[in-house]
Amino acid sequence: MKKKLLSVLLTGVVAAGMLAGCGQDATAQAAAEAAAVSEAVDEAVAEAVVEEAVSEAVDEAVAEAASGELIKVGIINNDPNESGYRTANDADLKAMFNEENGYDASFAYSLKNDEQIAAAQKFIQDEVDYLLLSAADTAGWDSVLQDANDAGISVILFDRTIDADPSLYVASIVSDMAKEGQNAVDWLASQDLDEYNIIHLQGVMGSAAQQGRTGALDEKAAAEDNWNIVKQQTAEWNAEKAQQIVQSVIDSGDKFNVIYAENDDMAKGAVAALDAAGISHGVGKDVIVMGFDCNEWALEELLNGDWNFDQQCNPFQASYIDEIIKKLENGETIDEKVIVMDEKGFDASSISQDDVDTYGI
Repeated sequence: MKKKLLSVLLTGVVAAGMLAGCGQDATAQAAAEAAAVSEAVDEAVAEAVVEEAVSEAVDEAVAEAASGELIKVGIINNDPNESGYRTANDADLKAMFNEENGYDASFAYSLKNDEQIAAAQKFIQDEVDYLLLSAADTAGWDSVLQDANDAGISVILFDRTIDADPSLYVASIVSDMAKEGQNAVDWLASQDLDEYNIIHLQGVMGSAAQQGRTGALDEKAAAEDNWNIVKQQTAEWNAEKAQQIVQSVIDSGDKFNVIYAENDDMAKGAVAALDAAGISHGVGKDVIVMGFDCNEWALEELLNGDWNFDQQCNPFQASYIDEIIKKLENGETIDEKVIVMDEKGFDASSISQDDVDTYGI
């Protein structure tokens, strides 16, 4: 458009020069031509102004669209170093919620409920579009989730349930922790031991995983005379703490024949204490070892006969969450509010290398 304007102006200059060099007879014609040139210049200038304004408006619209195209999510999770399960869960979320996939994601980590709630409040202040939550504790979330709803922020639970009004979240993609615990206890009961003397290593108290995996064992022990909980203590998902707890039982001289650890890392710590004391464990040995999560290395322990049972806990929820967000962005309704991950238990007597390769995390 600048070239067009320059062309018109040059035409005007040429016409003016011709006017200066002509006689009186050409004056009227030249004046008319000059007027036409002036009108053309005015039209070109006006057109250029309009085109410039339109161009600026388009640039602003493009910039605004570019800045708004990413979906803003705040993700609250437990510490990725908590366990192999949590490391896999965090990696799955990061592989999905990134700019390449259309997301502007911020992550916050803690094993403490109050710190997670503080992170949620900050995400609300930051005006995220979605709040994704794996709660450290099942209780205490109503108020902050109500704040999120009031701010127009959709809440999606993953990995763990919470004790809150279901209207405060749009969907929940979780493991059935109570079912996991029941599967493990049912397997243990199927071993038909004369006596069950159990060291019970619990996860972080108050978490959905701890409550579900503890509940089934507590109920069974209360109902059966030959089920005895020798030691029940939280090791907070930590291998070193689990090793210390089991070592303390060994040192006390109390007899036991079952390690029921609520995750693989604690089972690993328990086995370290058994190995240090020269106590055999696994298939046909002195102590039954049970874990949860199905880390690949844990399933290898089953395959080798050094552990007896491992209950799967599926950490791969990101694709489910992404599908829900896309539906909400398209104005669709969520028909299935609670999605329970499909999970199974593995017995050392029947596990295969294919199981290890397929289900190990």
